[in-house]
Amino acid sequence: MTETRDSSVPSADTETIVHLLRHGEVHNPNGVLYGRLPGYRLSVHGQAQARTVAATLADHDLRYVVASPLQRAQETAAPIAAAHELAVHTDENLIEAGNAFEGLRVAVGDGALSRPRHWWKLRDPFTPSWGEPYLQIAHRMLAAVHKARVEAVGHEALCVSHQLPIWTLRRFLQGQRLWHDPRHRQCGLASLTSLVYQGDQLIDIVYSEPAGSSDPRVTGA
Repeated sequence: MTETRDSSVPSADTETIVHLLRHGEVHNPNGVLYGRLPGYRLSVHGQAQARTVAATLADHDLRYVVASPLQRAQETAAPIAAAHELAVHTDENLIEAGNAFEGLRVAVGDGALSRPRHWWKLRDPFTPSWGEPYLQIAHRMLAAVHKARVEAVGHEALCVSHQLPIWTLRRFLQGQRLWHDPRHRQCGLASLTSLVYQGDQLIDIVYSEPAGSSDPRVTGA
């Protein structure tokens, strides 16, 4: 009797790529840290960024598209999925990190960080004390990537998420400490962090900015 191999289990030489895409620019006229708050959509420029990424990935072998449930991620995923005649799936594990400063301005000088009543939230930058633990972020993002990799085994998948979750996962995969200076994140708007797998083994991480560069220090970008 011939044994049939499960096609969802990659052989040792099967290459699968999971692209982690940060959403495009958001319409945020008040410059708040919006986090998981509903109703934050892409700006006109953000919509153009999503179309640019769609054009960049047009000839790629995408078989699975999944996004954070937040509006800006879903809107970024839409033109890419449409170009490949795919549905946009939703995975809660791709959502933005929880943050105690949601809805507040956190700009230096006139933001919430200048007010003593908020300083207790900043007591531990290593976990961090103001939001979702970095290790928890890394683990849930890794679960989302694993699911996408299984769905697209031997091909390519796209996961649309947010700056901090993507950057945290990248540092985790590279064996770096998870606490970091946010000003130095390499994860611009509409950027791609592509995880290249051979079988179950991660063999490369490739970063690109198909829609151009952006400043990671811009609040609410």
